Amino acid sequence: MSEERVRYDAFHPGKLWLDTEGKRIQAHGGSVIQIDGVYYWYGENKEKTDGQNGIWHWGVRCYKSTDLYNWEDLGLIIPPEPEDPQSPLYPNNCMDRPHIIYNKKTKKYVCWLKIMNSANIQSETILTADSILGPYEKVKVGFKPLGMNAGDFDLAVAEDGKAYYYFERIHSELICADLTEDYTDVTGYYSTHFPRIAPPYVREAPAHFMRNGKHYLFTSGTTAYLPNPSEVAVADTWHGPYTVLGNPHVDDKSETSFHSQISSVFKVEGKKDLYIACADRWLPEMMDKQYSRYKRIFECIFLQNGKGMEEFEGDEPIVENTSISEYVWLPIRFDGEMAYIDWKDSWRLEDYPDEE
Repeated sequence: MSEERVRYDAFHPGKLWLDTEGKRIQAHGGSVIQIDGVYYWYGENKEKTDGQNGIWHWGVRCYKSTDLYNWEDLGLIIPPEPEDPQSPLYPNNCMDRPHIIYNKKTKKYVCWLKIMNSANIQSETILTADSILGPYEKVKVGFKPLGMNAGDFDLAVAEDGKAYYYFERIHSELICADLTEDYTDVTGYYSTHFPRIAPPYVREAPAHFMRNGKHYLFTSGTTAYLPNPSEVAVADTWHGPYTVLGNPHVDDKSETSFHSQISSVFKVEGKKDLYIACADRWLPEMMDKQYSRYKRIFECIFLQNGKGMEEFEGDEPIVENTSISEYVWLPIRFDGEMAYIDWKDSWRLEDYPDEE
């Protein structure tokens, strides 16, 4: 059932965002790529993920736009495989944070997917296609880069065509690994960053971007769907060393990154210095008193080894319904090297200067 059709002329962070057909946009944990003057936004399709039916995803969905406000649904570019429980694309598997980069040498679009199966084994699935819209063919399944358990990640391509893979080595540190020339493997060369003792302190959800020759990384803590304070770090090279500058959400008294988690950052072409941080508000229903309960449950389970859970006996279970997740897209403000993200109820591209 479609919602009422609307046309947007501004961003409204945290509010319901519909496509041009009036349907809720489903491109979570995703990224935006520009091709021949058109923006493509792709991500996890959560339309069937109600938190109770066991479905984690329904493939990767893609949208296109020329103004960044209004998005046309192009359908599933990587469909789920519900008839094959052994497939990494089986809907009950946790498929997170698809990232697609273009290889000018092979003329292939290369997509990496983070997969966690029912046995809680995490690995990567890598696919390639001749078009951003597919069809995509699996070239690696069950891949463990550098022999490591890999979590949330980002892919980035340098001007010279060399590509890099930033990922969370599960519950320990962040890794930057060089990719092979075809972008479907790692070379073996890597660097380590932000070593932490355990969740929630370990950094995940890396989002890389470059500005004025500097490399930036936004990361979040490891607290599942519970939002937490972001960190921003800067370096002079792809492999760092990275210097942590602090929490970019300086005015966020809730210390939840405005109840969201950054998935990616992109620069708006034609604008002088406009970068947009794209974030997901995974559980919008948890922003009231339910949030405090959810946070307390997390603390009992992960920080107190289960102690204190008796206080929740008899409570209704928390339902992680991500089919209604919203988006928080905000511009990045720079002061020297520091990157800030300020809350805005609404904002427009037209309020930012064009490139000269």
